[in-house]
Amino acid sequence: MTTRGPSVVLGVGGGIAAYKVASLLRLLTESGHDVTVVPTESALRFVGAPTWEALSGKPVRADVWSQVPEVPHVRLGKSADLVVVAPATADLMARAAAGMADDLLTATLLTARCPVVMAPAMHTEMWEHPATQANVATLTARGVHVVPPASGRLTGSDSGAGRLQEPEDLYAVCLRLLAGSPPAGEDQPAASDILVARATETSDASEGERGSLGGRRVVVTAGGTREPLDPVRYLGNRSSGKQGYALAQVAAARGAQVTLVSANAALAAPEGVEVVPVGTALELQDAVVQAAKDADVVIMAAAVADFRPRDVATTKIKKTHADTPGQRDESAPTIDLVRNPDILAGLVKVRGEATSPVLVGFAAETGDQSGSVIFHAMDKLVRKGCDLLVVNEVGDGLAFGTDGNTVHLLFRDGLPGAGYAPQIGPAPKDQIAAAVWDGIQTIL
Repeated sequence: MTTRGPSVVLGVGGGIAAYKVASLLRLLTESGHDVTVVPTESALRFVGAPTWEALSGKPVRADVWSQVPEVPHVRLGKSADLVVVAPATADLMARAAAGMADDLLTATLLTARCPVVMAPAMHTEMWEHPATQANVATLTARGVHVVPPASGRLTGSDSGAGRLQEPEDLYAVCLRLLAGSPPAGEDQPAASDILVARATETSDASEGERGSLGGRRVVVTAGGTREPLDPVRYLGNRSSGKQGYALAQVAAARGAQVTLVSANAALAAPEGVEVVPVGTALELQDAVVQAAKDADVVIMAAAVADFRPRDVATTKIKKTHADTPGQRDESAPTIDLVRNPDILAGLVKVRGEATSPVLVGFAAETGDQSGSVIFHAMDKLVRKGCDLLVVNEVGDGLAFGTDGNTVHLLFRDGLPGAGYAPQIGPAPKDQIAAAVWDGIQTIL
């Protein structure tokens, strides 16, 4: 007998981004989930019922008048383990916030007693309108997990905030909620447990007004370690330290006592921050372990080398030359590498079952054929065991050395926003730092 997988209702709103949701459906069905697609009538104008039926293997309907004896407008919501709505249009969120039940999807939302995810997609002006933001706040207050849209190309020639998050990232959010949520029908997490961070919002509030860190001791690492090969050369990376310095500066502005462990960063020390310069991964480890003894928060923003040479030459490694005139010697030395310690994992182990210090990791990731940036980051969050993982995609022109950044916040199970990956940015690194601290302060 085949065991039915978790039951997922996939609601599809009437937006152009509906075509991307077909990929989310395939990810869910191919991983064994029992998916029922419930589109709105408008959604069927963008992607027709045959597509949804072919991918889900189930009939698709949008109204409450089909198969009336089965009472689908009540049964679907009550029996679901998860309801995810993508794209969630401005109109659909407004109707959901108002408690309307004028089609099968909104009726299902009213009867659902499981986690509900909404992934908005619309033009920037619609997303930023006070009415939409008020509806988002209402839905969030009721426990709905609203995944903020990404910034990028929209319909036509427009660009900006309002782009549907990628199917792989939405799939990762769904998996985390299904793994950590109670069965359908049981009590769900309080709305206050859901963090919705938008670093690109403008605000007249100063850092001190946004939330005090007075009396807190904070350790931040920044920059990139360098592992010597000889007196001249080293193994290094492209980290400038700008994001770590921004995190230290924001913490100091909010009243924290800050120690900044800086690895090879050519930046001016933030005002009121104690800077401890280091060079290698082992030096950084020693400095962090010492500073973390009485810290409330440790943020590992530095790019720490995974490996170092087993042996460091005491003199410069020179090229060899052929003994026979006119010939070239193309040989090169072989460098034997050893692993550097995982400093963050070490801090988690030392902390044990305690809740202090709050431990925050950074993950510079690239997607590949085996998974997206978020997919790899989710795996790293589990392996590291930290409270919060700040994930950014790296590559040419991305993150390293730039003044701006785009990150996702991944929280450990049982903490505010568990499994939720809001995109922060694109935004200047000081705004990214403020949003990260907003997230940390929900834990504190």
